[in-house]
Parts: sequence; C-alpha cells; structure tokens
Amino acid sequence: MGDRKQAGNTEFQAFAIGRYPRLMRTAFLLTGEQHAAEDLVQSTLEQVYVAWRRVAAADEPEAYVRRVMINAHARRYRRKLREFLAPKGDDRGLAYEIADTGDRIAQADDRHALLKALAELPPRQREAVVLRYWEDLTETQAAEAMGCSVGAVKSNTAKGIAKLRAIPGLADMVTHGGRK
Repeated sequence: MGDRKQAGNTEFQAFAIGRYPRLMRTAFLLTGEQHAAEDLVQSTLEQVYVAWRRVAAADEPEAYVRRVMINAHARRYRRKLREFLAPKGDDRGLAYEIADTGDRIAQADDRHALLKALAELPPRQREAVVLRYWEDLTETQAAEAMGCSVGAVKSNTAKGIAKLRAIPGLADMVTHGGRK
C-alpha cells in the first residue's frame, strides 16, 4: 500500500510540475492578478491532490483539473460579489512567457492594455475567451470545462470578443498588427 501511495504522489508531482506554467497562465487570465492566480492554482492543486486517483483515472486529467480551477474561480467570484468587494488596484503581474519579437516596451504596453481589457469582461465571458483563444480548446471542451452548453460558450465568446473589439486601443493593435 505504501508503494502505491508513493507512486501516486510521484505521479501527481510530475503532473503538477509539468502543468504548472499552463495552469498559472490560465489562472492569471481568469483572475487578472498574479497573487490571485497563484492562490487559485494552489487551491486547485490541493483539491486535485486529494482526489488524485480519480483524476489520474480520468480520460483527460488536464481537462479535469481545468474544470476544478474554473469552478474554484467561479466560487471565489460569487463570494466576492456577495461581500461587495471592490476589485484590487491596477497592479497586474505577468505570469506567462513573452515571445521575443521586437520592442519590449511596446509589447509590455500592448500586453497591459489587453490584460486590463480582459479583466473588465464579465467572468463567464472572460472564461470563454480564455479557454477558446488562450487555451485553444474547442467549443465542446470549453463547454465541459465551464459546465454549460456549447451555445453558452459561443454566446459568451462572441460577446466577450465584441467587447474587446470595441475598445479603441485594442482595435488599433489588431488592425495595425501591433505596434512597431
């Protein structure tokens, strides 16, 4: 029994280490704050560790973990709403790799504008946009992760993208192919 538990611990550790950067990126895009993203990933991995046998036996463990994360994020958001907490300040950390394609200052400005706009989307629209465009999930996979219908994913994604496109600074970045 001890060997099986040790093997499960080793398997979980390998999973957590291998998926941590991607989980952090997703959590950051959902929360908009570095520390909140770290807390979300930590609480998600705690829940997953407790149920690791069931998670490891799932067809797609990463999808299972993503679903746990989205549910945890949704619970936190609802709790914040009930408590009438205002969003934290404008300090937003960066939790993902940046492609080295040119001017770092312009990239940082563009990234900040995009993250700020993304953080202003309602939670379900933000979840849909993050899962469809950053996580590159299909509509069906995103629906499973969000616990809703494919139609709801399509609707939330379309509304979220429309809101992002309506922001003048972002529209300029997209139509001009970014700053040069």
